[in-house]
Amino acid sequence: MRLRTALCSTASALSALALLSACGGGSSTSASSSDKPLVGVDYPRSDTDFWNSYIKYTPEYAKELGLSLKTTNSQNDVAKLTANAQTFISQGVKGLAMAPQDTAAIAPTLAQLEAKKIPVVTVDTRPDSGKVFMVVRADNRAYGEKACQYLGTKLGGKGKVVMLEGGLDSINGRDRTEAFNDCMKKNYPDIKVFGEATNWDGAVAAQKLQTDLTANPDIKGVYMQSSFALSGTLQVLKQKGLLVDPSDKKHVFVVSNDGIPEELKSIADGKIDATVSQPADLYAKYALYYLKAAIDGKTFKPGRTDHDSTIVQVREGLLEDQLAAPLVTADGGTYGGVPSLRSDDKSLWGNNLG
Repeated sequence: MRLRTALCSTASALSALALLSACGGGSSTSASSSDKPLVGVDYPRSDTDFWNSYIKYTPEYAKELGLSLKTTNSQNDVAKLTANAQTFISQGVKGLAMAPQDTAAIAPTLAQLEAKKIPVVTVDTRPDSGKVFMVVRADNRAYGEKACQYLGTKLGGKGKVVMLEGGLDSINGRDRTEAFNDCMKKNYPDIKVFGEATNWDGAVAAQKLQTDLTANPDIKGVYMQSSFALSGTLQVLKQKGLLVDPSDKKHVFVVSNDGIPEELKSIADGKIDATVSQPADLYAKYALYYLKAAIDGKTFKPGRTDHDSTIVQVREGLLEDQLAAPLVTADGGTYGGVPSLRSDDKSLWGNNLG
């Protein structure tokens, strides 16, 4: 696998082959199953199209990288994640990837894994405390900012919007919420934002959106922090006669986050207007890449990578590879200075699922 990070160093004990695969070019040779490092991946949930796509990609990239794979599913329950980590330890994994949805409660498990010298990569979320080898995540503040710029442009800087927040016990929910609010206050102060806590629950999101639209029928925008709210939002808009073409003055502009196939289709059909494509494929790819790198003794430093991302230091001893997550629209235009890709762009993972 040809991967190069701009600032990358290796432990002196690495073999020439490990060094080649770490910072340079060339594909590593395939190994027999007995030579493949055993890694564990805990899937955080399997009730969304986004995470089901991540689940699909993970074994494909494990095979490509020459890794043996064990998997569990914690179903959005930190207690299950803790128990699954114990299972992985007993199985002798050499590294572990996880996506803790409660980013505060995972600290004791991370401390135990560190004591066992088992490197951890977190995917999509960043722990509030504790050490991991690498965080693989897109810039979630940019999600909120891109949604804000799109809606602010479409509404001409005036009106009312609803933000269907994710869980605020998650760094993702906090980042998206804070960035959207900050951007609106700075750039579009005449837009009123109704922030609704949903805890990533689609039924709760639909109920709160319905309540807001009943009390404020002049709402013209909705920001869904994830595709968890897609079907419920479309249903509510349809019930209220607002699921109309974007050219219709009754149209409510909707921005989502994820980039799942159903979102891309809904943009093409004029049902929603934009999304930010969160890279499910690259989350799987680079989670496993960094686990292999950790096992091989590699280290990384902040800087640009060769895969259109930037490694940043978010606090002492914690690095995050912030993968690209483009705004996606029907026309591929630029909104509030933010460029976008067309919803039918073949580079989007949501257009490439078999």
